[in-house]
Amino acid sequence: MALSDQLHRLADRADQAERQAAAAMDKAMADLEQDLKQSREDAQQDAEQLRQAAEAARGKISDSWNDIQKSWNEHSAQLQKSLETKIAEVDLARAQRHADNAEADALYAIDFAYSAIAEAEYAVINAQLARKTADELAAGTSARA
Repeated sequence: MALSDQLHRLADRADQAERQAAAAMDKAMADLEQDLKQSREDAQQDAEQLRQAAEAARGKISDSWNDIQKSWNEHSAQLQKSLETKIAEVDLARAQRHADNAEADALYAIDFAYSAIAEAEYAVINAQLARKTADELAAGTSARA
């Protein structure tokens, strides 16, 4: 799959997330709880696929991507545990604090994803430049031979 196709896939996923978030405003709590469960399962599956891809590409991708992926998995697990604990709280003040914190986490996650998209764009352009450089060097080498 071409790098630009992967960016298009990313944009499609962002659109899907936006539609899901907009629809959530009109859903009942039971439906939101089910959506939350499904979203967590999907995120865990995506994280596992990413982990496997990083492992398969070890030596081809920068070590820092492996470090980021590991850190993200740890963050996701910690956040999930925290959310499960907070959902069980029934005290009004705690529930309101939890809602405020959950909204702040969501906003930061969006900002983080936005930054990741910019980083992906940079990586794609860098990869295309590296490929063109290698192709030109190969063409120059074969012309000299």
